[in-house]
Amino acid sequence: MISFKNLNIILVLLVSSTLLISCGGKIPGADARKYPKDPEKRIAKNIEEGRGFRLLGKDKSTGGVFEFASSNELWRASLDTIDFMPLASVNYSGGIIITDWYSTDQNSNESIKISIRFLTNEIRSDALDIKVFNKKCVTQLNCVTSEKEGAIKNELKTKIIKTASIYEKENKDKKKK
Repeated sequence: MISFKNLNIILVLLVSSTLLISCGGKIPGADARKYPKDPEKRIAKNIEEGRGFRLLGKDKSTGGVFEFASSNELWRASLDTIDFMPLASVNYSGGIIITDWYSTDQNSNESIKISIRFLTNEIRSDALDIKVFNKKCVTQLNCVTSEKEGAIKNELKTKIIKTASIYEKENKDKKKK
């Protein structure tokens, strides 16, 4: 037995399909006689008409302006500040840098890990969310990890902001010349 709810769904599907079929079934650009059989020629025609994109080679269309890591002073300053540490994950579009565990001494039972999250591209004190994690191990399998507050976090933020300001000033001076 068909319920009232199922009957309504079937009715809506029937009416929708009838309306779609009765529209003439013409899809714009679907006439194969108007396009060359050779795929290379089809691609060239689509690109000329602005209906495609090209991964390699020259493109006649003008694209948008993209900001890359090398032109972002805050990003560059962050990487330069922690360049002594191995990086575990770096994602420019996601705005995050995560280092791997780092220790100054190979035999040390203590290491740190830094996470820098970018909240904005503007150079200001609240642009970065920096977390410093500390790992202390009694044995290789017996470790305690905790977030470290205080001096190192503030020193990192200050150093990154100062370095980014210097990079920004250098870029402005370059553009003036």
